Amino acid sequence: MKAFPLVLSAPSGGGKTTIANALVAARDDIGYSVSATTRPPRPGERDGTDYHFVSAAEFERRVQAGEFLECAEYGGARYGTLQAEVERVLASGRHVVLDIEIEGARAIRRRYPDAVLVFIVPPSAEELLQRLGGPDGTRAASLVSRLRRAVEELRVAPEYDYVVVNADRTEAVAEVAAILDAEGRRPRRNPELADVVAELGRDLGSLADRLQGRQGGV
Repeated sequence: MKAFPLVLSAPSGGGKTTIANALVAARDDIGYSVSATTRPPRPGERDGTDYHFVSAAEFERRVQAGEFLECAEYGGARYGTLQAEVERVLASGRHVVLDIEIEGARAIRRRYPDAVLVFIVPPSAEELLQRLGGPDGTRAASLVSRLRRAVEELRVAPEYDYVVVNADRTEAVAEVAAILDAEGRRPRRNPELADVVAELGRDLGSLADRLQGRQGGV
C-alpha cells in the first residue's frame, strides 16, 4: 500500500495534537512530522520530538532555502512543515500525520494530492470555551480572539475530506483510525488490489466458459 499524509486541523482547543499523538502511539504504520517553530519550548516539550525549536533567523533561512512545504505565523510565532520530515516518514512506508492550520493543509493538498484531510471540531461552543481555560483562565486575555478565529476556521471545514466531532478523545481517535484504514483500502493506493481483481475477473470468465460448455452452449 502506498503511504500518504494524514492532515488534522482544528480550532485551538479542538484536540488535533492529542489525537495525532494518540494515533502515533497506538499504530506502527504512522509516523509524526515534527514541525519547526520560532516559539520557545513549553514545560515538558523536547526539541526534535515536539517541535524543532529554531531562532527567527534560522527559520527564515530555511524559508529562503525552500525547505518548508508550508509555513505560517500564529500567536506571534512562526510554524512550518519541513518537507524533509514528511519525506522521511513516507520513505519508511508509514503514513505521516500532520496537525497543522488551514492554510498549511491547503499547501499539503497541493503538494500531495492524495493526502487525507480531517477537520476536528469540539462538541459545543461551551466545551471549547472550557478547553481554552474558560473566561477566568490563564489565557483569558486572548480568549475572544481565539473564539473569533475558531468561527472563521469552522467555515473552512467543508473543504476537508472528513469532519470528526471530538466529544470523547478515545472515540475521536478511533474514528480517525477508521478513516485511515478505509482510505488505505482505496484501489488507487493499492496497485496490488487491481491485480487481484483482474485475476478474479479472468478466473470467473473462465469458469463461466467451462460451465457454458458443459451446458451445451446454452
